[in-house]
Amino acid sequence: MDQTVAFDLALIRRYDQSGPRYTSYPTAVEFHDGFGEPEYRRACARSNSSGRPLSLYVHIPFCDTVCFYCACNKIATKDRSRAQPYLEWVYRELELQGALFGADQTVEQLHWGGGTPTFISRDQMRELMDHTRRRFRLAADEVGEYAIEIDPREADAQTVVLLRRLGFNRMSLGVQDLDPVVQKAVNRIQTEGETLAVLEAARAEGFRSISIDLIYGLPFQTVDGFIHTLERIVAFAPDRLSVFNYAHLPQRFMPQRRINEADLPSPHTKLDILKTTGELLTDAGYIYIGMDHFARPDDELAVAQRSGSLYRNFQGYSTHADCDLIGIGMTSIGKLDNSYSQNRRTLDEYCRDIDAGCLPVFQGIELSRDDEIRRDVITRLICNFALDVPNLEQTWGIEFADYFSDELPKLAPMQEDGLLTLDEQQIRVLPKGRLLIRNICMAFDAYRAAKKDGPVGFSKVI
Repeated sequence: MDQTVAFDLALIRRYDQSGPRYTSYPTAVEFHDGFGEPEYRRACARSNSSGRPLSLYVHIPFCDTVCFYCACNKIATKDRSRAQPYLEWVYRELELQGALFGADQTVEQLHWGGGTPTFISRDQMRELMDHTRRRFRLAADEVGEYAIEIDPREADAQTVVLLRRLGFNRMSLGVQDLDPVVQKAVNRIQTEGETLAVLEAARAEGFRSISIDLIYGLPFQTVDGFIHTLERIVAFAPDRLSVFNYAHLPQRFMPQRRINEADLPSPHTKLDILKTTGELLTDAGYIYIGMDHFARPDDELAVAQRSGSLYRNFQGYSTHADCDLIGIGMTSIGKLDNSYSQNRRTLDEYCRDIDAGCLPVFQGIELSRDDEIRRDVITRLICNFALDVPNLEQTWGIEFADYFSDELPKLAPMQEDGLLTLDEQQIRVLPKGRLLIRNICMAFDAYRAAKKDGPVGFSKVI
């Protein structure tokens, strides 16, 4: 498939609106408290009977310091003793969850996220993995995709050696920007040497994929400054890069209130950074996967996209579309059978449920058949930039033009603008439409269409 992307400033400005990132459909704003532990247990039973492989996400919420741009669910503390009591509750949840799944369901994906997973000690890392393996059967290293988010300030070569021995074979490194002025403004002081030491150790230990996270739109960023960071990162030759747009939403995320809005780059500067980033990474041999992600042509994400097997979930793009996802820890989100579920958001509520012997699920949603059809459409578009209409019709037993008679007219102006082509056989997203894939997906979002006030709580698409 053609994996090129084109930057059209006029189109980007015309279509730049707020909208979901579609890590799920329906999105998390549609979760409700009518879905709780009983509904979750029934979804587990359906997953169990299906024999589908599993994916585990373990949330470790602690951070030593708070980054002012952060929108994650975290607990900022320098008190390392807070980790062990939390892990004890996680172990009990692992026991509760493990009892709901069959011995023949293998875990093919494992992801530790946060927060800062490496906030915990090495002994605690060993203990957590021991408890995980005690309750679940993990696939062999050559099959399993075991990833961890790394703050290079909280890891060193010895930590990397241990993580590889525990089974991790992929990592993402948070960097955001190498400019000391930007780092000071967002309270994340991190040297290039710290980042490079972890990356080189990961390569030496045989990690199969290394990704680096950057953010554009932070205070004091300029085109030249960000490109300097990019050039240094490209010299490290990571397998993947995620270049996220900073969404300044201080009314929702308290740490962002410590960012001076006057120090943020202008919308024009942000677009220039985005354009130059795409050009530089393309020239360096990276392919635009979609939704801020770039990868080398031989990376498994790029290979999966070319074959039409790429998938998207709460951890981003994935090559394991058939896994059911179990969320472990406070605020974690799971996807089981035809449902989504979320654990309690606060530490006190999470611990209270575990102490009572209950699963800490407090909200979620069971998908209707219409939800599943629309999720399939959105997933195919956001992952593969294409939709095979006859295949979709055969999969769901529908007539595409009839079923989406209200949605297809919304695509007409996008076709006129050169974002996509549409006929009876396929929807194909063109290079000009790839940066605007969220807009295309929104045309099929029934929940968004039902909201007269438009999307609430979402970031701008660019």
